[in-house]
Amino acid sequence: MNAKFVTLFALAMLLVYSCNAPSSNQKNKDKASEPKEVNTTMLLASWNQQPREQILKWLDMVTKEGSPDFIPVKDRIATFDNDGTIWAEQPMYFQLLFALDRIKELAVDHPEWKTQEPYKSVIENNIENVMAQGMEGLMHIIAASHSGMSQKEFKSEVEEWISTAKHPKTDKRFDQMIYQPMLELISTLQQYEFKTYIVSGGGVDFMRAIVPEIYNIPEEQIIGSTIKTEYQYNDGNPKIARLPKIDFIDDKEGKPVNIQKIIGKKPVLAVGNSDGDLQMLQWTASNTYKNLPIYIHHTDGEREWAYDRASKIGGLDKGLDQAKSDGWLVVDMKNDWKTIFIN
Repeated sequence: MNAKFVTLFALAMLLVYSCNAPSSNQKNKDKASEPKEVNTTMLLASWNQQPREQILKWLDMVTKEGSPDFIPVKDRIATFDNDGTIWAEQPMYFQLLFALDRIKELAVDHPEWKTQEPYKSVIENNIENVMAQGMEGLMHIIAASHSGMSQKEFKSEVEEWISTAKHPKTDKRFDQMIYQPMLELISTLQQYEFKTYIVSGGGVDFMRAIVPEIYNIPEEQIIGSTIKTEYQYNDGNPKIARLPKIDFIDDKEGKPVNIQKIIGKKPVLAVGNSDGDLQMLQWTASNTYKNLPIYIHHTDGEREWAYDRASKIGGLDKGLDQAKSDGWLVVDMKNDWKTIFIN
């Protein structure tokens, strides 16, 4: 075989191989489509056996290739309430405590508040009277304390508050009153390639200033109540200004509405703790994929608080009944969690 023929043959084989060999993009694509293997040994370490096994069994069924209950990665959507579900909510919502502190701070520039409700009761620390004024009074407090500034300024105010303010009962910082088992659940779902969202009645901008790094959930996956805003050009220095008007309340029926509007898909797993989350869990339970609605039931009066049906904060009544009748997972904090708060 002459040298010229050998050279031509080699070139031909190289061409054939290059045409048939998978490209680097194809290799990456195939690799990305392979199911991830998860070591379950250390997952949900703060959970006791029964709920841990139920959650991990469900995850195995819906993420294993070939399973009749398999859910494609693109449809693995999980939604979480925040107040009372991932962090505590007693004796009142953390955002309301922030608003009360802001009113006291702003009162220096509003002498009329000394005689004007609901601000008068806030300044005098008469919380019982503040709560007695109902939703209208609370909306005045939220509007006055959360507006009159840019989004950037509001974020700075929240960040400063969370770094110094202490819970009135535990004397812990508010960012220390987060449930360790819930952080583990979020992390576990993320390891199984779920996209995790916060869907809360709390203010979206309040949460976005605090929780993304703690929960490992980015700002764009945090959904909550909003106040009205407007764009201001501001002589070449544009800003989004916050107005003293409520835009959308992300609670009860508002939760599935916002899920559809913003996410565009039904969750296959949702976690809440109150009747304010019931519609989100109902929406999840209607998914044709094998789904898992979960209620966190506050039963531990020693390590946290014990409350449900009669509570004005985080009341769980109709939701508890439907969870039991429909076979949803109800997590008993006292019996199902080895620890409550993060260290």
